[in-house]
Amino acid sequence: MYTEEEIVAGCKEGKPSFQEKLYQLYSGRMMAVCTRYTRSRFEAEDIFHEAFVKVFSNIKHYQGGAFEGWVRRIFVNTAINHYHKNRKYLNQLDYSAVEESTPAEDDIISLISGKELLALINQMPEGYRLIFNLYVVEGFNHREIAEMLHIAEGTSKSQLAKGKSYLKKMFQKLSISENAD
Repeated sequence: MYTEEEIVAGCKEGKPSFQEKLYQLYSGRMMAVCTRYTRSRFEAEDIFHEAFVKVFSNIKHYQGGAFEGWVRRIFVNTAINHYHKNRKYLNQLDYSAVEESTPAEDDIISLISGKELLALINQMPEGYRLIFNLYVVEGFNHREIAEMLHIAEGTSKSQLAKGKSYLKKMFQKLSISENAD
């Protein structure tokens, strides 16, 4: 069994057996990242493969620190780049016309299971889902999100609030349908 440091060192030397070990070590977690940013398995796989190519081609630049964080950042950035490239094909909100809104009072995340939350997140409109994932799941702040997506910081805040409100409504519909059964 190799340590993460040994696997990274082997990848820096371009050894395919170590690249395979790195792939096995992170493929499940990174596919989950890709899935959160897409609507289809096909899109997620496309981002997943592109991001792993970037990891392997840039691993020589890795200087130390939290390796998983370094890898995750590549995957998130690849997903965001994919979003930017394909935004014109999506039914997208006009960010310049978004109003400020106040956040929902209830914290919807604490009310539902992880599986239910992921299913509801995948049903969110693209803009809400992207901001929600970056803020809530990945831990970026609104300034960072605004820079990444080339939007106003207020738009990020508004989209998060609206996304949480959307999730709350979806959860209420889910609760009503479960109680009706």
